Amino acid sequence: MPPKKTKEKYIEAIGRRKTAVARVRIPAKKSQKETEVEITVNEKAIEKYFPLKKNQETAKAPFKALTLKGYAGEVKVVGGGVNAQAEAIRLGFARALLTMNPDWRSTLKALGFLKRDPRMVERKKYGLRKARRPQQWRKR
Repeated sequence: MPPKKTKEKYIEAIGRRKTAVARVRIPAKKSQKETEVEITVNEKAIEKYFPLKKNQETAKAPFKALTLKGYAGEVKVVGGGVNAQAEAIRLGFARALLTMNPDWRSTLKALGFLKRDPRMVERKKYGLRKARRPQQWRKR
Protein backbone atom coordinates (compact mmCIF):
# COMPACT_ATOMS: atom_id res chain seq x y z
CA MET A 1 0.00 0.00 0.00
CA PRO A 2 1.21 3.54 -0.75
CA PRO A 3 1.94 5.72 2.26
CA LYS A 4 -0.97 7.82 3.46
CA LYS A 5 -0.80 11.51 2.76
CA THR A 6 -1.24 13.51 5.91
CA LYS A 7 -3.41 16.52 5.30
CA GLU A 8 -1.67 19.68 6.37
CA LYS A 9 -3.91 21.88 8.47
CA TYR A 10 -4.65 25.24 6.97
CA ILE A 11 -6.82 28.24 7.60
CA GLU A 12 -9.25 29.12 4.84
CA ALA A 13 -11.16 32.34 4.18
CA ILE A 14 -13.09 33.92 1.33
CA GLY A 15 -12.70 37.46 0.03
CA ARG A 16 -14.99 39.18 -2.47
CA ARG A 17 -14.93 42.40 -4.47
CA LYS A 18 -17.36 43.21 -7.30
CA THR A 19 -17.63 39.86 -9.09
CA ALA A 20 -14.20 38.57 -8.01
CA VAL A 21 -14.15 35.76 -5.45
CA ALA A 22 -10.89 34.62 -3.84
CA ARG A 23 -10.54 31.47 -1.74
CA VAL A 24 -7.44 31.89 0.41
CA ARG A 25 -5.52 29.24 2.33
CA ILE A 26 -2.72 29.81 4.82
CA PRO A 27 -0.95 26.81 6.38
CA ALA A 28 -1.46 26.77 10.14
CA LYS A 29 2.24 26.10 10.70
CA LYS A 30 4.65 28.85 9.77
CA SER A 31 7.39 27.74 7.38
CA GLN A 32 10.96 27.63 8.64
CA LYS A 33 12.17 30.14 6.06
CA GLU A 34 12.28 33.75 7.25
CA THR A 35 11.85 35.07 3.73
CA GLU A 36 9.08 37.21 2.35
CA VAL A 37 5.56 35.91 2.08
CA GLU A 38 5.23 33.36 -0.73
CA ILE A 39 1.85 33.50 -2.46
CA THR A 40 0.62 31.36 -5.34
CA VAL A 41 -2.44 32.55 -7.23
CA ASN A 42 -4.21 29.97 -9.41
CA GLU A 43 -1.08 27.79 -9.22
CA LYS A 44 1.20 30.59 -10.47
CA ALA A 45 3.60 32.76 -8.53
CA ILE A 46 2.06 36.10 -7.62
CA GLU A 47 4.67 37.91 -9.71
CA LYS A 48 3.53 35.99 -12.79
CA TYR A 49 -0.19 36.36 -12.10
CA PHE A 50 -0.08 40.08 -11.22
CA PRO A 51 2.64 41.70 -13.37
CA LEU A 52 1.94 45.13 -11.84
CA LYS A 53 3.73 45.79 -8.55
CA LYS A 54 0.69 47.73 -7.28
CA ASN A 55 -1.55 44.65 -7.42
CA GLN A 56 1.13 42.47 -5.78
CA GLU A 57 1.42 44.97 -2.93
CA THR A 58 -2.37 45.12 -2.56
CA ALA A 59 -2.60 41.34 -2.22
CA LYS A 60 0.27 41.17 0.32
CA ALA A 61 -0.89 44.22 2.32
CA PRO A 62 -2.25 42.37 5.42
CA PHE A 63 1.09 40.59 5.92
CA LYS A 64 3.01 43.86 5.53
CA ALA A 65 0.71 45.68 7.96
CA LEU A 66 1.38 43.04 10.62
CA THR A 67 5.07 42.70 9.61
CA LEU A 68 4.74 38.94 9.14
CA LYS A 69 7.37 36.95 7.29
CA GLY A 70 7.82 33.30 6.46
CA TYR A 71 4.20 32.60 5.59
CA ALA A 72 2.95 30.88 2.46
CA GLY A 73 -0.44 31.47 0.92
CA GLU A 74 -2.40 29.64 -1.72
CA VAL A 75 -5.20 31.42 -3.58
CA LYS A 76 -7.86 30.38 -6.07
CA VAL A 77 -9.49 33.44 -7.59
CA VAL A 78 -12.22 33.72 -10.25
CA GLY A 79 -14.19 36.54 -11.84
CA GLY A 80 -13.76 40.28 -11.89
CA GLY A 81 -10.85 42.31 -13.17
CA VAL A 82 -7.24 42.37 -12.06
CA ASN A 83 -7.68 45.09 -9.41
CA ALA A 84 -10.83 43.51 -8.01
CA GLN A 85 -9.06 40.15 -7.76
CA ALA A 86 -6.15 41.72 -5.86
CA GLU A 87 -8.55 43.40 -3.42
CA ALA A 88 -10.52 40.16 -2.97
CA ILE A 89 -7.27 38.39 -2.12
CA ARG A 90 -6.44 41.14 0.39
CA LEU A 91 -9.79 40.69 2.14
CA GLY A 92 -9.38 36.91 2.17
CA PHE A 93 -5.90 37.09 3.73
CA ALA A 94 -7.09 39.60 6.33
CA ARG A 95 -9.96 37.32 7.35
CA ALA A 96 -7.68 34.26 7.48
CA LEU A 97 -5.10 36.07 9.61
CA LEU A 98 -7.87 37.20 11.93
CA THR A 99 -8.88 33.59 12.62
CA MET A 100 -5.23 32.82 13.41
CA ASN A 101 -4.92 35.62 15.95
CA PRO A 102 -7.90 37.79 16.99
CA ASP A 103 -5.53 40.38 18.53
CA TRP A 104 -4.66 41.61 15.02
CA ARG A 105 -8.24 42.82 14.49
CA SER A 106 -7.62 46.44 15.55
CA THR A 107 -4.66 46.84 13.17
CA LEU A 108 -6.42 45.28 10.19
CA LYS A 109 -9.68 47.13 10.87
CA ALA A 110 -7.93 50.52 11.14
CA LEU A 111 -6.38 50.00 7.70
CA GLY A 112 -9.76 48.99 6.23
CA PHE A 113 -8.72 45.48 5.25
CA LEU A 114 -11.73 43.82 6.91
CA LYS A 115 -14.36 45.83 5.03
CA ARG A 116 -15.87 44.26 1.94
CA ASP A 117 -16.25 46.85 -0.79
CA PRO A 118 -19.92 46.42 -1.70
CA ARG A 119 -19.92 48.40 -4.95
CA MET A 120 -21.21 46.38 -7.89
CA VAL A 121 -22.18 47.20 -11.46
CA GLU A 122 -25.79 48.38 -11.61
CA ARG A 123 -28.04 46.25 -13.77
CA LYS A 124 -29.40 47.46 -17.09
CA LYS A 125 -33.05 48.57 -16.92
CA TYR A 126 -35.73 47.84 -19.48
CA GLY A 127 -36.22 50.63 -22.04
CA LEU A 128 -32.84 52.23 -21.33
CA ARG A 129 -29.57 51.89 -23.22
CA LYS A 130 -27.54 51.33 -20.05
CA ALA A 131 -28.37 51.28 -16.35
CA ARG A 132 -29.30 54.97 -16.29
CA ARG A 133 -28.67 56.29 -19.80
CA PRO A 134 -31.97 56.87 -21.58
CA GLN A 135 -32.57 56.38 -25.27
CA GLN A 136 -31.54 59.32 -27.41
CA TRP A 137 -34.44 61.63 -28.27
CA ARG A 138 -34.87 62.39 -31.99
CA LYS A 139 -36.89 65.29 -33.31
CA ARG A 140 -37.35 63.85 -36.83
